[in-house]
Amino acid sequence: MSVICPTITAFSEDDYKKQMDSIVHVAHRVHIDLTDGSFAPTQTVAPKQAWWPVGFAADFHLMFKQPLPAIQELLEHKPNLIIVHAEAEGNYKDVADLCHQQGVKIGVALLAGTTAEHIVPALDHTDHVLIFSGNLGHQGGSIADLSLLDKVKMLKSLKPQLEIGWDGGVNDQNVVELINGGVEVLDVGGYIQHAQDPARAFNALQRIADETGTT
Repeated sequence: MSVICPTITAFSEDDYKKQMDSIVHVAHRVHIDLTDGSFAPTQTVAPKQAWWPVGFAADFHLMFKQPLPAIQELLEHKPNLIIVHAEAEGNYKDVADLCHQQGVKIGVALLAGTTAEHIVPALDHTDHVLIFSGNLGHQGGSIADLSLLDKVKMLKSLKPQLEIGWDGGVNDQNVVELINGGVEVLDVGGYIQHAQDPARAFNALQRIADETGTT
């Protein structure tokens, strides 16, 4: 079964709270974007300002050139998953070991131009791969590049139990194709957060995902 995971991309604490409050009563897992203003051109709230409700599974997507300090801060609060970029700096195995020692899953995000082959040596240490088809540090406005589904097929052939996420341009017109292409976690920003009724938009997508998973 695939899950719709609302995305929070907030540039102030007030906006962060507003986005979280808009989905807190309907979702059970949330995707939180954090950026450093360097790897990504925008600056979101800082790791120490990020929070999530009790009982929520929080996934953090770190668009950081140097993610380790942010990871160390986030691990104190035991998120569900921390995602770093394949294009970031640092020793990935050290990061993965640190997360796993704390009982936190680790993921790798691939920009559109980064091949799946690039992270094959790291798959043994990886729980999740995020196929990124969005605009770094922005919410909404991107179009899902479905040709990137080829990466999903390749990665699943090497590690069938690997969880695959997708970030960028998910909406009611492409969610079925993404799920049928092997995506299990659909991180949705603009379609939900920019909707007149975010909870209703979430429920509509999750209903499609549930129906797709049973056919």
